[in-house]
Amino acid sequence: MSGTPMTDAAGNEFTPSASFSSDEGRRDVSLVFIGDSFVAGVGDEKALGWTGRVLARTTLTDAVLAHYNLGLRGETSGGLSQRWQSEGTLRFRDATERRLVVQVGHADVTAGTSIARHRLNLANVLDEAASQGVGTFVVGPPPTADPVTNDALSQLVDAQRDVCDRRGVMFVDTFTPSSATTSGRRTSPPPPTASTPARRATASSRGWCSTTAGVTGSPDPKSGPP
Repeated sequence: MSGTPMTDAAGNEFTPSASFSSDEGRRDVSLVFIGDSFVAGVGDEKALGWTGRVLARTTLTDAVLAHYNLGLRGETSGGLSQRWQSEGTLRFRDATERRLVVQVGHADVTAGTSIARHRLNLANVLDEAASQGVGTFVVGPPPTADPVTNDALSQLVDAQRDVCDRRGVMFVDTFTPSSATTSGRRTSPPPPTASTPARRATASSRGWCSTTAGVTGSPDPKSGPP
């Protein structure tokens, strides 16, 4: 493992993993998806969600991939920061490569979680994961049909992007590409058809190849908030 020394939220210095090694050329990858109802695939008629669609498009050569969906309806960043290790540890056991994909946001808006608290919760997850050699990938929340909610989500997405940029973590914005076709054009939320998670899967596929291939950046952390 290699990388630039960083400091987690508790002030402990660690060196994040920028690469993984494998025995005899075979990769043993444990991939954990954790987050809210969008990760769980709630409302998808095909019961795949965007995670299932992305995995169906993913081909790894000389690798054994074990994937786990830990999506929880109504999950907040605070709840996720508390449970990712307890639930993830069981799935990461004995794997030579450990990957964590995070998507959260809507429940934080509903719960009135401040941007500062959301940033801290996400930063804690990413820092703790990096200190344990777990590669991370963050997918931003998609927009809704409610302009007020979208205003809050827009700020949250910007915060997520900044937190990830400071740590060299891949971030996929599903909000901005979709908001133009969502805002102001519907009077009610879209029906839970397969097309919605399919679009999220397409957006989330960007950067996916480099992440599953083990290419993760670890630039110098920037100064400023988490």
